[in-house]
Formats: sequence, structure tokens, C-alpha cells
Amino acid sequence: MQKTKTRGCTRCGSNNIIIDREAGEEVCSECGLVLSEDIVDLGPEWRAFTSTEKATRPRAGTARNYALYDMGLSTSFNGDRDGRGNRLDPDTRNKMNKLKRYDTRSKLDDTWGRNLSIAMAELDRLSAALHIPTTVKERAAFIYRQALKKDLIRGRSIDAFVAASLYAACRLQRVPRPLKTISKTSTREHSEVSRSYRLLLRELNLKMPIDDPMKFVPGIASKLKIRQDTEHHAIDILRKAKERQGLSGKDPRGIAAAALYMACIENDDKRIQKDVAAAADTTEVTLRNRLRGLEETLGLAMDLGDEAIVNATTR
Repeated sequence: MQKTKTRGCTRCGSNNIIIDREAGEEVCSECGLVLSEDIVDLGPEWRAFTSTEKATRPRAGTARNYALYDMGLSTSFNGDRDGRGNRLDPDTRNKMNKLKRYDTRSKLDDTWGRNLSIAMAELDRLSAALHIPTTVKERAAFIYRQALKKDLIRGRSIDAFVAASLYAACRLQRVPRPLKTISKTSTREHSEVSRSYRLLLRELNLKMPIDDPMKFVPGIASKLKIRQDTEHHAIDILRKAKERQGLSGKDPRGIAAAALYMACIENDDKRIQKDVAAAADTTEVTLRNRLRGLEETLGLAMDLGDEAIVNATTR
């Protein structure tokens, strides 16, 4: 029993009302008048005595997830027992198995559901191979659903649009995953994935944020096994160049590679341009152009000079 002061007694005016949930009644504790006898218990019908039982007995499923083809709202036919734990008779089990088959067929017969089941399986594979965070994966699934709703995938490759959606989600969430890396992991060619990505940008009107070169420095440095102090110095170079408006309109990977190469020379942790360009997935020409741009922006006259830098690349 539980006391409450939600309302007063209609006979004596007392506010001490007792709720008897087992009997489903509201009773005045002063005069004994039954105020209500049809209280509905909104709690579960089961009891749990341990935290393990409480965690396993609720029937609520997971939150709605765009990365699941049915968003986690599917019907499931599991087990061979009824609600009281009694084993079902053979006829009832056969009937439930037929209902399970019909339910599965009805989902897969739908073009929308069949498309999503294939796409979400491919998205799971790409996300696991590229170590994509869950939030980015769900954002990619949402982008793919938007493309499917606009009928952009009709006559085109599902896998290519999944890879393009994943790259778009990585750009929107500022997760550094280059398009070439995603294309290599995908089953489709790079040209097809990039074409699908451009179509997504145009048709869904996606506005991509500008990548900061600083976020590419740790990845390039780890590939080259550069010292940590050199990596920090490269970030300082980029920060100074950003203050002087010297990073706009340039490829962020090329700028990051140039700053890292400059930091390597200044900290006597030298790497050849060919290795730095390969780690940044850019060309040596781009690296040298970005290096000259950083020197002009920062107003630095490097001790080695341009000729010595070029000679250092041949060693």
C-alpha cells in the first residue's frame, strides 16, 4: 500500500488517501471510503529479484537504428514456448513456423526492404574493415535512405552508393577517411564511387565542411614513424600558417604533408619527399608546391635552401 495526496476524500475531506495496487483501489485512511476500485497498474506483470533478471526480462528492443534495414522494428518468431513458459503443441509450432516464413517473405518481396537489406550488409562490412564509429555508420545509413527515397539508386550500383554515403558521412562528421581508401575496400571501382558521391552532393544538397590539415598530420606521421616532437612542430607550423590565411584553397593533405616535411627538416628527423608524398597519398610535385607556399606564408628562409632540400630527396 502507498499513501498519496493527489486528491481529498469526498466524505470527510481528508487528504490521506491509500492506494492498494494489489486490490486496485484508492481508500481513505480516515473514514475507509473506497474512492476508486479500477486502478490500472502500468508496471510490468513480472517480478525481478536480481539485476540480471531485470536486464533480461524487459521486452523493449533497441532504439531505432538507421543502420538496420528495418531500423530494429522487425517482428521475430523465436522459441517454442508460450507466455507462461509451457511448451507449445506440435500444431501450434507448425503454425508459428509458417507465420515466420510468411513474415520473412513479405519483407524480402518488398523492393525497398530487399534493397536496404543488401545495402546495410555492405555498410556493415565497410564499417568493420575501415573501423568506422557507430555514429558515422548510422549517418551513412541515413544518407543512403535519403538517396533511396529520391530514387537515385535505380539502375545504379548499390555498393557504389553505400561507399559514397559512407564517405559523405565521414566528411560531415570530420572523420579522416580518404575516398581512395573507401574505394579500395569497396567492391566497386574508384571512378564509380566518386561519381555516385558527386551525385549525392548534387541531388541531396549536402554541404561539406572544409577539412582542417591538422587532422591529417597524425595519420601521415604514424605511417612515416616520425617522432612526436616533430609531429607537434608540424601542427605549430600549420597553426601559424592558418593565422596568416595561408591554408585556404589548398588540398589539406598536401598542406599537412608539406608542414610535416618542413618540421622533419628543422628537427633533423629527415624523410625523403617521395615517402612523405606516398604517406599523404599525394604527388611530389604537389608536396614541393605546398612547401614553397608555406615558406612564403611564414616568411621562412630555411637554412638548407631549396637546392639542399632537393638534394636531400635523392639520398
